[in-house]
Amino acid sequence: MNIPRIVVAGATSGVGKTSITTAIIHGLKERGYSVQPFKVGPDFIDPSYLSAVSGKIARNLDSWMMGKNTVLENFVQNSQEDISIIEGVMGYYDGFSGKSSFASTYDVANITKSNVILVLDASKAARSVAATALGFKNFEKNSRICGIILNKIGSKKHETLCRDALKKVGLEVLGVIPRDNDLNLESRHLGLVPVREKQYLDKKIKSIAKSLSGFIEVEKIIKLARNGPSLPKIPLRKNEKIQTRIAVALDESFNFYYQDNLDELQRLGAELVFFSPISDNKIPPCAGIYIGGGFPEVKGDLLQKNKTMMRLVKKYAEDGMPIYAECGGLMYLTKSIRYKSGKFTMVGLFDAVTVMEKRLKLNYTSAKARAKSPFSLQSKTVRGHEFHYSELDLLPKDSTFAYDMSIGIGIKDKKDGLTVHNTLASYMHVHFANSPIAANFVKSCISYSRK
Repeated sequence: MNIPRIVVAGATSGVGKTSITTAIIHGLKERGYSVQPFKVGPDFIDPSYLSAVSGKIARNLDSWMMGKNTVLENFVQNSQEDISIIEGVMGYYDGFSGKSSFASTYDVANITKSNVILVLDASKAARSVAATALGFKNFEKNSRICGIILNKIGSKKHETLCRDALKKVGLEVLGVIPRDNDLNLESRHLGLVPVREKQYLDKKIKSIAKSLSGFIEVEKIIKLARNGPSLPKIPLRKNEKIQTRIAVALDESFNFYYQDNLDELQRLGAELVFFSPISDNKIPPCAGIYIGGGFPEVKGDLLQKNKTMMRLVKKYAEDGMPIYAECGGLMYLTKSIRYKSGKFTMVGLFDAVTVMEKRLKLNYTSAKARAKSPFSLQSKTVRGHEFHYSELDLLPKDSTFAYDMSIGIGIKDKKDGLTVHNTLASYMHVHFANSPIAANFVKSCISYSRK
């Protein structure tokens, strides 16, 4: 199957991959191409930027959570546009651990057999960028690196020195981005600011993409994208007949969802309806609730004002309705959130307090479900990731957990997934590919609807 595609990788984090990827997308669209974006790794925020510029929902590709076969299936099945572009994560060879390149951008480039453009920050070097590029090109067998984009170039002389040095190592320069602080995206404690939280950024992202695209050799990138080997044809999986309805929390506070997770719930027979815990005073008729991650601490004052919604969520949980929550959703279900100088009252389903800390918990995760866990997950292994600054305080000693963690921190003492009634709420974010959660959650919702 012929899929034009390219990977945009970085030597390190913070070299400008996202801005440059959006610039390439803009340049492709300006030439009449439709673009399907992908993001390597467990990321909810960067994909929102890629989606804003491309007009297509960005998909995640992660070898650890999805498995290599599912990464390829996901990529092929969703590459329905003229060109697919994959933004990398961290440094090109950084993945699950420091011992191998597993789950790195390099790993995904090999799975999808894609040519790679390496982004280098040249702000503090000149001729030495060639040594860096050569090291990346030769570090692993068949690195797939075909070209370089230089970021933060200070002058024409600086550019010439870099170009001349890169010629000697046989790597073509496909873009030269000048140093300009006005072309940077705003950041916050977990990375870039989510598009949904600050809608004005949509305009800024598109403006940055347009400005940067003029410094990129888009036509040469198109040739590289077309010059990849064929990939196997993978048929689309058919959706089951709709058998239940799941309400999904979606607003400024809760918007960390993998599109694949929502698609998988629909494929398994769930109709999805959406509601806002901030502004709605009712939940659409449903047989289950899904509350994803986000930043509930930022909008804590608005969430606590909506007492009607909090009472409804707690009532449905106590009635035994299946509820699945991750990270921000877990925080929302506790008694309160302490953030900066404020304390915001939350649902109170779990007798614990969420406290924001200074230390980031960022890990891939692996856990085994305990017996009698919600949605009948017992003895199943679940893989995912965790990234949060919050912790749960005043957690009762008799709290019930669904997961024992073999990798990751979890909520407490290598345990995650607080449970009560038929609710499961964890710090762990899970991609539903190769996970039992989606199927068991849908089955549980179907059973509840038949009560």
